Amino acid sequence: MADDPLLLRQTVLDTTDARGLAEFYRELLGLAYRPGHEPPPPGEDDPDGREWLVLRNPGGNQRALALGARLLRDDSQDEVEPIYVYADPAGHPFCIFVAPAPEAAT
Repeated sequence: MADDPLLLRQTVLDTTDARGLAEFYRELLGLAYRPGHEPPPPGEDDPDGREWLVLRNPGGNQRALALGARLLRDDSQDEVEPIYVYADPAGHPFCIFVAPAPEAAT
């Protein structure tokens, strides 16, 4: 499995308009909101859209270490936001969010 390509599932971007930027990337890349992060009905308050939203792309394999990343923190067992925090070969930190394996087709 080490030869399987890494599939981008999520990325984190800093912005003052989380919903607006999430909508841009959702449309551009064909992503979907993590359950619970969808936009509210028109005219309703959007507290999540002011701070933190997650867009996901199903599937994926994590080969970061084999490609030269260094593990900084393993929070993969966190019940709320399971992640691994790595540093890329140049030292820039990035996160890989843990997701359940996709269900097999029946």
